Amino acid sequence: MHYAGIGTLFVFMVTLTSPAYAHARPFLRGAVSVEIISDSGTVFQRVPFQDFRRGETRVLRQYLEAKKGENYGIVIRNNTPERIGVVIAADGRNIISGGRSDLKNNETMYIVNSYETTRYDGWRTSESEVHRFYFTEPADSYSVRTFDDSSAMGVIAVAVFREKERQQSHLEQKQNEVAPAAPSMEGARRSNGKSLADESAGTGFGETEYSPVIRVEFEPEVMPIQKILLNYEWRETLCRKGILQCEQKGTNRLWDKEEFVPYPPGYQMN
Repeated sequence: MHYAGIGTLFVFMVTLTSPAYAHARPFLRGAVSVEIISDSGTVFQRVPFQDFRRGETRVLRQYLEAKKGENYGIVIRNNTPERIGVVIAADGRNIISGGRSDLKNNETMYIVNSYETTRYDGWRTSESEVHRFYFTEPADSYSVRTFDDSSAMGVIAVAVFREKERQQSHLEQKQNEVAPAAPSMEGARRSNGKSLADESAGTGFGETEYSPVIRVEFEPEVMPIQKILLNYEWRETLCRKGILQCEQKGTNRLWDKEEFVPYPPGYQMN
């Protein structure tokens, strides 16, 4: 089963598994980009780190400056002539199912139509609602509070899959089934976060937002064509690590120095 959003937004699916096609496919024209955007429309600052290929998959690794307490959305632009499937994970958890994500093709995913831009704002808890993403401390993150899982803390990850070639196209059909809900936070294990570095950031489980989806048929290829990994940290952490070149605060030449007077040149000390 797969899901497509009502209108052009909020599209997802559950994948099918079957052998990959043996013949090579033409190279996919265009690109798929990911941005993290605040509710005010500001794009959070990113710093490129690595851009390489692993087999048929292009891997982009970047740092991102998080702002504590601020809601954010994950914006995906599909600038290709094909619809694609995207597995999205925050802090190592699939944002639709809540399950541990390894960015595989058998995970629940969203579908983005050709030349479409979509925004994903939260953890999906039904076919009509999500709970907002926001930057927070690791101990308050959905991953730690619900699963006691900090194994991929501070990483927003997207894997892009092409659709397998078919003999005939399949029409999108709205289904009556209930979408898989992310696990409830009620009664979940909680962590004091002491094992996590104080400088780390996480993604919280925020306010409810209306976000309808419908199911569609989509069968992804085995391997993604692209992975985007965003390691988000607080600004002070990025400055301390030298990832951001941050300006030092100015000093006052008369106030800030605490040096003693120097000895005169050639002075013989006892």
